[in-house]
Amino acid sequence: QVQLVESGGGLVQPGGSLRLSCAASGRTFSGYAIGWFRQAPGKEREFVVACSRSGGTPSYADFVKGRFTFSRDNAKNTVYLQMSNLIPDDTAVYYCAVKGSGSFYNVYENQYEYNYWGQGTQVTVSS
Repeated sequence: QVQLVESGGGLVQPGGSLRLSCAASGRTFSGYAIGWFRQAPGKEREFVVACSRSGGTPSYADFVKGRFTFSRDNAKNTVYLQMSNLIPDDTAVYYCAVKGSGSFYNVYENQYEYNYWGQGTQVTVSS
């Protein structure tokens, strides 16, 4: 079993940047499909970015392309979500999740595919 802990959220002004971290314990990220999702107040949780179990090119939601970047540090067993040019609509609780089964090359954008979730970190974009 893997435990996930997100960090790095906070209050930022529009146009600013944040880097979220998701650290894994219990197991390494190796071999897991990884996803970042977010949930804004009163809205459904939505897909942000995902990476396959093979660690190939991440897939991004259209609304974050060019602004958010997924990366991973295998030595630290941590994945990151670098967020730039933030807008108020990015305000949400951000979650990382992993899936340890299924196709090695598929990218999973459906939250219900994921087995393990972190507790989330709040990102607020406001002036």
